[in-house]
Amino acid sequence: MSQFIESVRHRLRALRYSYRTEKSYLRWVRAYIRYHNYQHPNMLGEADIDAYLSYLANTKNVSASTQTQALCALVFLYKKCLGYEELSLQFGFSKKP
Repeated sequence: MSQFIESVRHRLRALRYSYRTEKSYLRWVRAYIRYHNYQHPNMLGEADIDAYLSYLANTKNVSASTQTQALCALVFLYKKCLGYEELSLQFGFSKKP
């Protein structure tokens, strides 16, 4: 496992997130990194988050709750792990159909 993913895991545990949340968030972070051709999230920005979430919604046709889970994982990554103060995403929480 990469050092970056391990640092995200340590942050999740330090903040006492549940084991199931940890597994889920790490899966979303890995998928996000893979989607952007293994670029480090420090090199990616808000437009890249929006692009990934749009891909999930439009191409993968994931449910509203899945989109929300992915959004929460990425917000955690950027705010709690990478230290971003504010994120102004175009993509908001999905509404159930």
